Amino acid sequence: MTEATGFIAALAATLVCLGGAVVTGRAAKRRAHLTWVSGAVIFLAATIHFAEELGKLYDLEAAGWIYPFHLLLAQVTSVAYLVVIVSGAATLKKAARRKTHSRIAYSVLGLTVVTAITGVWMILKAPLL
Repeated sequence: MTEATGFIAALAATLVCLGGAVVTGRAAKRRAHLTWVSGAVIFLAATIHFAEELGKLYDLEAAGWIYPFHLLLAQVTSVAYLVVIVSGAATLKKAARRKTHSRIAYSVLGLTVVTAITGVWMILKAPLL
């Protein structure tokens, strides 16, 4: 599997799992929700791995300001996923926290979309090595 194929497949699987997590979370199907979330975390790790491998094929610094911006955004988004997990665990202990968890999760989904967009933009601007 090439770096690009692996990245696209892992990203698509991550997005499918995140969609499943949203649907099952809104329906309060905890067991299914936790399964989808686990899948999202696993595929997100794979996506990051393939993104790093793909990045070795490009002169990312030549992409200009988008390169450091994307890296910062990707790091912030990765840490934000930990916040979602912690808020989700808190929700398991006290259901009244569900609305807060939902707001945090949707915010992180938004960050994920922006991170994906800046990543694609960066790759499109960077020449192959």
